Amino acid sequence: MEIFDIIIIGGGPIGLNCALEAEKHQLKYLVIEKGTIVNSLYHYPLYMRFFSTAEKLEIAEIPFITTSPKPGRQDALEYYQGIARQRNINIKLYEKVLKVCKNQFFEVETSRQTYLAKNVVIATGFYDIPNFLNIKGEDLPKVKHYYTEPYPYSKQKIVVIGASNSAVDAALETYRKGAEVTMIIKSSEISKSVKYWVKPDIENRIAEGSILAHFNSEVVEIKEDSVIFKDKNGETHEIKNDFVLAMTGYLPDFDFLRNSGIELIGENLNPIYNPETMETNIENLYLAGVVCGGKDTHLWFIENSRVHAEMIVNNILKCI
Repeated sequence: MEIFDIIIIGGGPIGLNCALEAEKHQLKYLVIEKGTIVNSLYHYPLYMRFFSTAEKLEIAEIPFITTSPKPGRQDALEYYQGIARQRNINIKLYEKVLKVCKNQFFEVETSRQTYLAKNVVIATGFYDIPNFLNIKGEDLPKVKHYYTEPYPYSKQKIVVIGASNSAVDAALETYRKGAEVTMIIKSSEISKSVKYWVKPDIENRIAEGSILAHFNSEVVEIKEDSVIFKDKNGETHEIKNDFVLAMTGYLPDFDFLRNSGIELIGENLNPIYNPETMETNIENLYLAGVVCGGKDTHLWFIENSRVHAEMIVNNILKCI
C-alpha cells in the first residue's frame, strides 16, 4: 500500500495551505475532505462577509484578488477552490475520515478505504457540530442551527438565539426581508466581537424597537407555534413563533480527537499540542487551524493560523 509522508484531514483553507507547504518541500501528501473543497465556507450564509481583508486570507503567498474591501463567501470560494484546481492539489472529496490509528504507520480509515501515512495533520475546523441548547423542542423542523439566506422567513415571526456575528447577521437580514424578529440573548449586550460596521446597525434597530431583544434571557422550551424563555428575574414568558434560528455556535468533533488519542484538557476541552510545532501528545500527529482552540473557537482564524502549515512541515522535515 502507498505510504504518504503526510495525510491532511480537512480541505479547508488551512488544510489546503498544509498541502501547498508539503508540495513545496516535495513531500508526498494527500488531503481527505468529507465534502467539497472548503466545505465549511460553502455552507456559510450566502451573503456573509469576512471581518478580515483579502490579504489576510491569502495562503501560500497566492494573491487574493477581489474588488471588495471585505471579501464575501463567493469571493473566498472562487479563491480557494481556484487554487485547488490550478495547483492540482491531491485531494479526495466526499470521503469522511472515520478513524486514525497509529501502528508502524498511521492508518487513516475513511468511508471508502484505508490509507497509510508517516504523519497526519487534523485540520477539520469546527463548523460541523452545532452547540446544541439541549432543550425540549430543539429537534422540531422549525429550529435551524444554520442560516443561509433571509427569504424563507419573510412575514414570519422569527426568534434568533445568540448575539454573535451569525446571530446579528440573521436578525438584520430577516428583519429587512419583512420578518418580525425577536432576539433572545444570554448576556447583557451584543457581543463585542461583532463586526464593527454591523454592531451599530443592530444596536440602533434594537434601540428604535424594530428588532425586539431580551437580554439576560434564556430559551427553555420550543413549541410548534411558540417559544418559552426566562428573563433575568427568572420570570417565564411565552411568545408566538414560526421559526427559531439558534445561532449558538459550533464545536470541533471532540469524539474524533479523543478516538485519535489526543488528550483534551480543562472545561473547554483544549487539545494538547506543542505551540512551536503543532504536534499533539501523539508523536507525528498534528493539529492545524481553528480545531486547536477546543471550545474556544474564537481564538483561531484563517489569518492567524496560516502559519501552522509551515510550522508543521518544518518539524516533519527535521525528523526525515
